[in-house]
Amino acid sequence: MQALLSVKPGGPETLQVTTLPDPTPKADEILVHIRAAGVNFPDTLMIRDLYQIKPPRPFAPGGEIAGDVAQVGKDVTDFAPGDRILALTGHGGFATHLTLKPATAVKIPDTMPYEDAACFIFTYGTSYHALRDRAQLQPGEAVLVLGASGGVGSAAIELAKAMGARVIAAVSSSEKAAFCTEIGADETLIYPRNMDQKAQKALSAEIKSLTGGNGVDVVYDAVGGNYAEPAVRSMAWKGRYLVVGFPAGIPSIPLNLTLLKGCQIVGVFWGASVFRDPNGHSRNMADLFRMYETKAIAPRIGARFPLERGAEAISLLDQRNAIGKVVVSMRDMNTDSHSSL
Repeated sequence: MQALLSVKPGGPETLQVTTLPDPTPKADEILVHIRAAGVNFPDTLMIRDLYQIKPPRPFAPGGEIAGDVAQVGKDVTDFAPGDRILALTGHGGFATHLTLKPATAVKIPDTMPYEDAACFIFTYGTSYHALRDRAQLQPGEAVLVLGASGGVGSAAIELAKAMGARVIAAVSSSEKAAFCTEIGADETLIYPRNMDQKAQKALSAEIKSLTGGNGVDVVYDAVGGNYAEPAVRSMAWKGRYLVVGFPAGIPSIPLNLTLLKGCQIVGVFWGASVFRDPNGHSRNMADLFRMYETKAIAPRIGARFPLERGAEAISLLDQRNAIGKVVVSMRDMNTDSHSSL
């Protein structure tokens, strides 16, 4: 097998493609021939030892995969060789093979491409848990999505629209804004990459203007940093501010704003919710598969890379240049290019 390994803490440039013996599943494991792996923001943190989960080195990043079951342990009864699956792995996905517990895997329809499956569970699972379980989003409410052109952000746009909300997509370029409009955003706004106090005031004013002065009912914040406070200032009465991620840094928010707005700041830790509420997770996944089958949602893959160029895939997220989802495709390992939307 081949794997893209983190051999020391650092950026994507520290990753190394390595040939290893094929793994053998234990009695309670399955061996998966990985066909594609989704790239997510935690991958950029994990290789630097900045994520809450710190696997022992060497390890391969890659927290979600899709592929075929190649072999099953003697105690496994729910899967058989040839089953097509997706799985949350935490790490280890940037490889051609991986062993895992059957409980982490989900069978996928024959009509679902591997790349779609590898880009499905993390982004849609996070965003659906955020909007449905944490925000309890209602039809007709206004949702502001910060970092709307990325993987979780674009999933949030599609899901909020499917749930009957009005969506304002906030992004850093006109190209990203056009993408958000294409996938269903009702309004878009472009914020500067350097958010000083003047820019914060302008951002808050623009959000309020787009809502007729009423403010937004839900803020889906996948950016953090200095973008958080103006978003809170633009919230409607009893709004819900969803804390999703911090690529721009961990923000400091004056708590008097929550008093003045009667609003809530709500944490979104989807990975923990999967283990703490497995029945809720199963219900959400059933909803998401139904929405996929009816084409209400569909992974928006903006770039594809072969395994040996997986470091470039992580860099694309690291530099906040990704539009839609980024995927590492094992079947394209011998190609020398990546494609975009």
